Amino acid sequence: MGSPASGTRLGLTLAAACVAQFMILLDTTIVNVALPSIQHDLDASTGNLEWIVNSYVLTLASLILLAGGLGDRFGRKRYFVLGFVIFTAFSAACALSTSEYQLIAFRALQGIGAALLAPLALSILVDAFPPERRALAIGLWAGIAGLGFGAGPIIGGLLLAAFDWTAVFWVNLPFGVLGILLTLFFVRESRDPNARRLDVGGAVLVSAGLVCLTVALVETDDHAWFSVFTLSFLALAAVLLAAFVAYEARHAHPMVPLEFFRRRVFASANAVYALMYASLGAMLFFTTLYLQNVQRHSALVTGLAFLFLNIPFLLIAPFAARIQRRFGSGRVIVVGTLVTGLGLSGLAFLDVDSSFAAIVPPFVLVGIGFGLAAPALPSVGMAAIGPERGGVASGVINTSRQIGAAIGLASVGSISLQVVTRAWGDYVDTLPSSAQSEASSLTGAVVGGEGHEVGVSLGASAAAEAFDAFVSGFRAAMLAAGALTLLGCLVAVIGFRPRFRSAPSVPQLDSGLVPSTADESEAT
Repeated sequence: MGSPASGTRLGLTLAAACVAQFMILLDTTIVNVALPSIQHDLDASTGNLEWIVNSYVLTLASLILLAGGLGDRFGRKRYFVLGFVIFTAFSAACALSTSEYQLIAFRALQGIGAALLAPLALSILVDAFPPERRALAIGLWAGIAGLGFGAGPIIGGLLLAAFDWTAVFWVNLPFGVLGILLTLFFVRESRDPNARRLDVGGAVLVSAGLVCLTVALVETDDHAWFSVFTLSFLALAAVLLAAFVAYEARHAHPMVPLEFFRRRVFASANAVYALMYASLGAMLFFTTLYLQNVQRHSALVTGLAFLFLNIPFLLIAPFAARIQRRFGSGRVIVVGTLVTGLGLSGLAFLDVDSSFAAIVPPFVLVGIGFGLAAPALPSVGMAAIGPERGGVASGVINTSRQIGAAIGLASVGSISLQVVTRAWGDYVDTLPSSAQSEASSLTGAVVGGEGHEVGVSLGASAAAEAFDAFVSGFRAAMLAAGALTLLGCLVAVIGFRPRFRSAPSVPQLDSGLVPSTADESEAT
């Protein structure tokens, strides 16, 4: 650690870290709100909409631990600047995309920048601030970063009302330039002299395995579940992920220490965290399509709707530590996952003609449930490992939730797809043979909730059938998301049983509902 910095320099170092995390979270929620506009303008299929979300998340999840290690070994400042440059440059590239495939590719490259920014922001703060001021700095960083999630839907709605979907990517540029300048002039260089060796092989294996698994799940809109294509990618994913586990078990400095998962509480915390964010990622995706394509609400109204989810979370999360001490972390997690599961399942009761108010109670339940469970899960998981390896444990936990969000969207999306295509196929079979071919060609629009497009081609009655088919898939998706969270509740009951009354906790840094990607990477 270098010499003490002045108060002004410390403040601007904190500002650089806050800009990075705010930008990452802002980008996540803005993109969700913009999906229907992207779908319309780029003629993107529902599967490729999932890839627009997942290409970013998968890159981030696969590289976040490796990226933190790069900064620790070779210089945090230089890689932090590189992260800003990559994120900003490919945000512009996303805005300039003229096809869904370009956007998917640029989102994946944007994820590389996020993978560098997310862990190094916290490492830079830990290095820069003296111990007596560190907790306050991290608290401010987490709070300001969390505003990115809450502001994302509203800013996205305002931008989409005034411009087009490209604005949700252009908005990253001023933040990126500001972050680059703050880092270059005010962040001091630092390294970890005890940094572990980089586990490049592990990162390659897990990345390839996760991509193959996601391909198998997302591409079921074009390939049946038991087709050679799907089964081949599932088998390849299984081989690659098994190879990753074997490689990590033999590596002297593994990216993911497998001995952590021999501790039941840590393994349970990761499983529950992944399941919760799997359900959340799917819910955000499908609810956005439902509100804008079916209910015909504007992007701004859709963004405001998500506040009914985030505000309860933000009201409860500051009291998370006190609630855990009073009732026990295990109990709080069980109740939180149960309430979340009930809220997600409640969304399955929505219909084509449901009022806007009908979405509020389920959203509030989801916000309350996440407010209870999300802060407690990292605390319990990290306490099971101990403070001496808390940074590594936190990185693994945060990676688990990123993977959960990506795989959850892919798997729930596959379920929704099967239900929608079956419902629409039943309707197509009732049509005259002369109309069946055109109706079948519109299946992609039905899967994406674009009933009005169907109506232009086939008439109002077909549009009504298309909306009904989409909503049947939406309901199946919400029931699947609820089931994933309730499965997490069951895992919590079994995994945390001895800790229901007391569980050691550690300071909690989460501050938003969408995966924040923050991890204490100074130990990675």
